[in-house]
Amino acid sequence: MKKNQRTDEELVALYVAGNNDCMEMLINRHKSKIYTAINMVVKDTYIAEDIFQETFIKVIHLLQKGLYTENGKFISWVIRIARNLAIDHYRVAKKRPTIYDSENHDIFKYMQFSEPNYLEKSSQQYNKNTIRNLIKQLPAEQMEILILRHYGDLSFKEIAELCNCSINTALGRMRYAIINLKKMIEEKAISF
Repeated sequence: MKKNQRTDEELVALYVAGNNDCMEMLINRHKSKIYTAINMVVKDTYIAEDIFQETFIKVIHLLQKGLYTENGKFISWVIRIARNLAIDHYRVAKKRPTIYDSENHDIFKYMQFSEPNYLEKSSQQYNKNTIRNLIKQLPAEQMEILILRHYGDLSFKEIAELCNCSINTALGRMRYAIINLKKMIEEKAISF
């Protein structure tokens, strides 16, 4: 029997046994459905392509560890992994607060590090200092949550434990920190 006439389960078994061509056949057989499922969640072709690749990296990893047990449901299993990764993408994106200045630019983008020229370095340093000074003007509890969340990359659960408060309190403080930063940016007519 030709490989392209084999069932998904047969191709999975052959792949696990060491035939890497079988994974390529599985990917080619189902890429349209999987990509469409991802793109329906993220609605961005570039992100969908990244998540598609990430999906098959995860599928390969799980197959190699022998963690695939859903005989006869390969495509459903892969689509579930893909959708979970797409949803995780948004969870990660939502973790970082986004604060826009008067020209609708994310002020935290100025905190990224690269190899800028002298003028860019000066401008970036000015923007970093401006943001730091605004953050220092926040009430202590809000400033602490913002720093732990954005710069410390801690989850709200970790922040709540560290600050000895509830998750809802941590979320509320973050919300007020963002609102207050926006107000300060608008009041001082700061543009980045």
